[in-house]
Amino acid sequence: MTTGAVPECWYALKVFYNKVFQIESLLKPREIEVYIPLRTVERIVRGQKVRRRQPAVASLMFMRTSPTQAEELQKELLGRVMIYADRESRQPIAIPEEQMRRFIQVTSIEDNGMEYLGEPSTEWTTGQRVRVTDGVFKGSEGYIKRIKGNHRLIVAIEGIVAVATSYIPTCFLEPVEE
Repeated sequence: MTTGAVPECWYALKVFYNKVFQIESLLKPREIEVYIPLRTVERIVRGQKVRRRQPAVASLMFMRTSPTQAEELQKELLGRVMIYADRESRQPIAIPEEQMRRFIQVTSIEDNGMEYLGEPSTEWTTGQRVRVTDGVFKGSEGYIKRIKGNHRLIVAIEGIVAVATSYIPTCFLEPVEE
C-alpha cells in the first residue's frame, strides 16, 4: 500500500509588527507559496508623488504548505507570526482551496472602493450567493450585502477576514445555486 503525500493547504498568518515582506522573504526560498493582499497608496515625498504597494490588511498574509510544515514554521517563527487556529482545538485553520481562490481573485483587483472588514461575522454569510457577470469583478463569487445603500459582494475566509467590493450594479449579478 502506498501512502500519498499530504496535500498542501492555505493558512492565514498574523505577522507581528506588520513585517509581512520580511516573512515573505523567509518563506519564498523554501518554495512556500505566499499571498499578501496589497493595495497601492500615493504619498508626496519631497514634492514628488510616490506610489507604493502595502498590505491591504495590516499584519495579514497567507501561505500554502503542508499541515506538518505549518506547525514547524509556527514554532520556528514564534514571536514573529501566529497561524490562525481554531479556538477550541488550537489546530491551524486550513483554508479550503476554492475559498482562497475566490478571495485572491477579488483582492487582486486594484479597486479603491474595496473595504476589508476584519473577521467576518455570521451576518456576512446570510445574504444570497451570487456570481458577478460583468465589470472588473466578473467571475467572482460571494454573498451580496447592501452596505451604505449599495450592492456589494462579500468574499470571506471564515474566521479570518472578509472583503467587500465597491458598488456592483444589480444587472451584473446572477444567483448561484449551492
